[in-house]
Amino acid sequence: MNRAVIYARVSSTGERQSTERQVADLTRYAAASDMEVVAVYEEKASGAKRDREQLAECLAFLKGGGAEHLLVTELSRLGRSLRQVLEVVDDLTERGVNIYFQDHGMNTLTTKGTTNQVTKLLISMLGSFAEVEREQIASRLQSGRKLALEKGTFKPGRPEGTGMTKEELLAKYPKAVKRLQAGRTIREVAADCKLSTKTVQKIKNALKDHIQPPPAFSLIE
Repeated sequence: MNRAVIYARVSSTGERQSTERQVADLTRYAAASDMEVVAVYEEKASGAKRDREQLAECLAFLKGGGAEHLLVTELSRLGRSLRQVLEVVDDLTERGVNIYFQDHGMNTLTTKGTTNQVTKLLISMLGSFAEVEREQIASRLQSGRKLALEKGTFKPGRPEGTGMTKEELLAKYPKAVKRLQAGRTIREVAADCKLSTKTVQKIKNALKDHIQPPPAFSLIE
């Protein structure tokens, strides 16, 4: 049997973010891989949130033998921390369920049904790098905020229309921050990071008006 389940998640509960692209991309992959998609779970919730209802239902369905494959676009869809991701990977691997991560083309099980040790190593590396990056960004933002307060140039409050502080906005989109700092245009960054030009403009304004941390690599967003 070659049944698959799709799990798609975006972090915003508003209308600006949608799981539509994730579902469409994974559906095309399933069709090309001769998989039957038997269930789709879509969620709007932060990756740091532990009690994600749709993910819980998805995992329960898989543990009950509902499908042999879980399809997600990237590691961060399953959780914001390495521990969260590895918990899911280890649990499903023990039950013979393969997880496919589209962004890196990785499968947690080999074609023979054994654990893909290379994928497990890469997950640990990518997850560790991402956690270090988030900690570095948070540290830079805190340091920059303190310096701006001392200079009297700090502009408190949330960027208009984002529902987030400048610190939260910059920390949420490290990939866009990196590309803006590299001199890419707003349209280029929007296309590359799959964001609206309005969102990228707000990120750019936050960088200009607040602080500008040095470039950081980004593996998981």
